[in-house]
Amino acid sequence: MNREAISAISHADHPIKAPLGDESVRALLARALPRGDERLLDLGCGSAEWLLRALEAHPGARAEGVDISTTGLAEARERAEERGVGERLELHQVPAADFKPEQPFDVVLSVGAVHAFGGLLPTVEAAGQHLAPGGRILVGDGFWQSAPSAEAIEMLGDSADLPGTLELLAAAGWTTVHGHVSTRRELDDYEWACWGNVASWVVDHPEDPDAAELLAFSSERFREWTRLYRDCWGFVTLILRRTPEALTPEALKPRP
Repeated sequence: MNREAISAISHADHPIKAPLGDESVRALLARALPRGDERLLDLGCGSAEWLLRALEAHPGARAEGVDISTTGLAEARERAEERGVGERLELHQVPAADFKPEQPFDVVLSVGAVHAFGGLLPTVEAAGQHLAPGGRILVGDGFWQSAPSAEAIEMLGDSADLPGTLELLAAAGWTTVHGHVSTRRELDDYEWACWGNVASWVVDHPEDPDAAELLAFSSERFREWTRLYRDCWGFVTLILRRTPEALTPEALKPRP
């Protein structure tokens, strides 16, 4: 079974595809869209659940989503029509790094998709290229809550801790104006939903030729989560604004 099909199964009960609950998503979008008529862009939108919720909550907003997934974009179009926001959503099937919009956006999102650009800072840099003056970036990524094992680092990459993440962004010229650290409940709910859905699908389709492989896959994901990273990995979603040039660390250095 291909990766897109597995993702569809695993996220069937968790369409945000990141460890955040519904109320956390609502609150983050409310902060990111203070006027309610903003233009949004999601780099790596998948089925565009962030954009759909933003458009539902803010009737004056418009949005564009970028992704390479045929299945994800088709699902996004179908859901947009079902939820009555199709006329305000434009979707582009193109690699996020290659997207060239006609005009900048008030809000640029990339939550749980920083791998498309090679990490958090490259993602923020790419998002900033599409950002209108005074705009906001909504970005979500993992961080180490405590010291990880070498095996956990090999699997998830060598991220910073939470203070280090904020410091890296500040040094790159971004001011954090709001954020949400996913709770233990949100983190656990996400993992249970993803790998439990795969396991449940296998039990319901034992004759499928991929059943044995998928059962082993879900078992391994549960093992990695419970043994390698449950106690050390966290997820933070941040709202960033560009630091005024006069207030950047470089500009504030004492002059000789």
